[in-house]
Amino acid sequence: MQRKIIFITALLLGLAPQLFADVFRADKLATMDAAINDAIASNKCPGGVLWLEHAGTSYHKAFGSRALVPMREPMTEDTIFDAASLTKVVATTPAVMVLIERGEIKLDAPVATYIPEFSGGGKETVTVHELMTHTSGLPPDVETATDWHGEATAIKKACALKLFAPPGTVFKYSDVNFFLLGEIVQRVSKMPLEVFVQREIYGPLKMTDTGYLPASEKRPRIAPTEVVNGKPWRGTVHDPTARHMGGVAGHAGLFTTASDLARYARMLVNLGELDHVRLFKPETVQLMTSVQTPPGISAKRGLGWDIDTPFSGPRGEIFPIGSYGHTGWTGGSLWIDPASKTFVIFLSNRNHPTEAGNVIPLRRKLGTLAAEAIAK
Repeated sequence: MQRKIIFITALLLGLAPQLFADVFRADKLATMDAAINDAIASNKCPGGVLWLEHAGTSYHKAFGSRALVPMREPMTEDTIFDAASLTKVVATTPAVMVLIERGEIKLDAPVATYIPEFSGGGKETVTVHELMTHTSGLPPDVETATDWHGEATAIKKACALKLFAPPGTVFKYSDVNFFLLGEIVQRVSKMPLEVFVQREIYGPLKMTDTGYLPASEKRPRIAPTEVVNGKPWRGTVHDPTARHMGGVAGHAGLFTTASDLARYARMLVNLGELDHVRLFKPETVQLMTSVQTPPGISAKRGLGWDIDTPFSGPRGEIFPIGSYGHTGWTGGSLWIDPASKTFVIFLSNRNHPTEAGNVIPLRRKLGTLAAEAIAK
């Protein structure tokens, strides 16, 4: 039976059966499939797309449904997902790193160097590095209960916040950190964030379905999220702060596909290069994906990237510290192990039709199985 599974899987992926068997263990791939199908059957998510890649060979598959409301639609591999906080590491972090390479942003510079109004109460000492490692001392978010609109209002609200701890002393995951970084990118580059990332990242990497504010013709392929007032959010960012900001923010708002994320991850595994296009110097990739938090803080973060914190579930139980990744509120995750040249992507819309869905245990299980699936 195992040989039959290997043969069928390899045929589907256009690989010689023995070649595929030399890369992946078919029993572990089958267990990954079963784990996703079990989560769907238990209403943890309506569906999802899995992408596992090791040393250039990939296993990818769609599961379940893209939409349940107002009518059921099958999930497809080209489904476009609300990336939620994956935005932080697929848009804002690389945008900042591009400008760091060019000498236009300094990691150790105060945020006030680029946003002068960010001052008072110790905020003038917060650095770009502290925003990127979530050690700024800023709270997790700004209020979204009132009817405010626009990026300028969000920045004004961020500048009015009080620090809850001295900068550099405590790890606290914060969306404010990253929409401030998005604002820094806009002010330094003198162009909107969505334009900058398209020109500097997604265009060169041929990530054709990745970006903010997806075009209306792509709407049928977009996975809807929460149903509000009888209609699901579809093509409109789910995150309330990003929605108040107009759909473009440094912490959320990006839409993407599993295949586009795979191109991005492949570039990182290749230390900044993909298909003869170099996006970053190798040392830039190593800088942003190595531990950057101070020794006195137990949480280990890179620049934007998660390494070893309470959010590191998608690492599973086998990928080592030194691997890195990120998650998104809507149900997506990306985890990369540079040592084995392996990455695992799982995208889902677990909050469709309601916020009752939960893929946290599933993502942890997939991380463990992904490591186990690599043929020794």
